[in-house]
Amino acid sequence: MARRRSNIKVVPECQAAIDRMKYEIAAELGLTSPSADFLTESSGELGSQPEAVYGSVQWDSIATRDAGAVGGMITRRLVQQAEQILGRI
Repeated sequence: MARRRSNIKVVPECQAAIDRMKYEIAAELGLTSPSADFLTESSGELGSQPEAVYGSVQWDSIATRDAGAVGGMITRRLVQQAEQILGRI
């Protein structure tokens, strides 16, 4: 039986904004290690600006609870933004 992919992006253009939000939240939660300079890049994210601005996050070595906290905060902020937009209509 084939697996259905649930991580297909509805709006692929929003990926950069989501990544920026992910790094901002990780920095707020203290999960980043500051970059020594802005030339620090990891092979999975070559040229990505969020890492250069917010420091590096070793996603493969953080606790599941911390990764869940980042995801939960992203969801919370997206819901707040949607509520604000709908409140204006």
